[in-house]
Amino acid sequence: MEEWKVPTALGPTEDNDNTSSLVANGTCVNLDCYMVLLEAEKTAIGSICFLAGPITLLENALILGVIIATASLRQRPSYLFIGSIALADVFASIFFTTSFLDFHLFRRSDSPTAYLFKLGGVTMAFTCSVGSLLLTALDRYLCIHQASSYKVLVTRRRALLSLMILWSAIIVISFLPLMGWRCPTGLTPPCSRLFPYINQVYLACWTSCVLILLALILVAYALILWKAHRHEAYMTNLQAAGTGQARMRMDIRLARTFGLILIILIGCWFPVLSFMIVDVSVHLTHAQQRAFAFCSTLCLVNSSVNPLLYALRCRELRVALLQMLQGLCKISNCRKCKGASSPRRPSTEDDNHTASKNEIPRTSITQLNSVSEIVDRQQLNITESGGEELH
Repeated sequence: MEEWKVPTALGPTEDNDNTSSLVANGTCVNLDCYMVLLEAEKTAIGSICFLAGPITLLENALILGVIIATASLRQRPSYLFIGSIALADVFASIFFTTSFLDFHLFRRSDSPTAYLFKLGGVTMAFTCSVGSLLLTALDRYLCIHQASSYKVLVTRRRALLSLMILWSAIIVISFLPLMGWRCPTGLTPPCSRLFPYINQVYLACWTSCVLILLALILVAYALILWKAHRHEAYMTNLQAAGTGQARMRMDIRLARTFGLILIILIGCWFPVLSFMIVDVSVHLTHAQQRAFAFCSTLCLVNSSVNPLLYALRCRELRVALLQMLQGLCKISNCRKCKGASSPRRPSTEDDNHTASKNEIPRTSITQLNSVSEIVDRQQLNITESGGEELH
């Protein structure tokens, strides 16, 4: 295996045992000190990547294809944000799976430029995914908190502009190490012990940015739940007790949905970010490096779960997906698929599609069914009370 040696007081090594001793003294002479997985760990983590990688790619590509192929969806800002999440997760499944397996399982040592390019792709994909999640959370917050002026505030042009700014900024930040902001000493301190050639200052800055994005997502969903609870309490005082109880059950259902989203988001990202923060100030051991390698696969798992949490919970996207699959079955003369789906069309999906057109106004972009129902009732109350706003 080709090695890139850096000047050290201890000199070059000839085997991995010597490399381990050098690492213990704070010096790393080649990439072997980052390839720390044992054979059993390679099997377990490799299985996760080989399973989650293709699943993430296929489901996010399918969601992205449905949004692009459906004119009514790609014109709506909320679905543009969902499409941005799907696009970022497609890149994440490609860049992370290939680079992670190539480095940790197949022990391939690339040049610094090639390695930093791959790492920049992984950083870009995951950061854009989190940034798009933030835009989706803000969109839902405005959908609830500013229901009467939502259509004016969130336009397709503004949505595209925000996505362009987000992706441009993140691309620049992700490839800063490739542009020159890398560890000045090669592989020795102050180099990161988690990523070769990465400066600890850059790692601290990137980790702080992701933590800020996650914190803003938490705040946005907390405000959504608070506003929904206030609205349901207000409606309960105006209507009959039976209807009020049904509304409160819907409010609880909304809280459970958002709670699930936040638990998955924090559970997948907090372990990785914790190791990155520790890496800035503490010398990590090989056991901690192996634990980080496992935790990093949780980010890929989060990308595979995102379509289920954000895309497939939208009624109109499910209808469009079903119609696209039925169209593909007709084109390919898939009799089995056609026979299995045709009995369900008139009784369920068509009814849902009709209901979504009649019940969901254009001022309320559907992300979660319960969210759109709250907005509908808000707008109805505003109209009936002569423009009175909820406080």
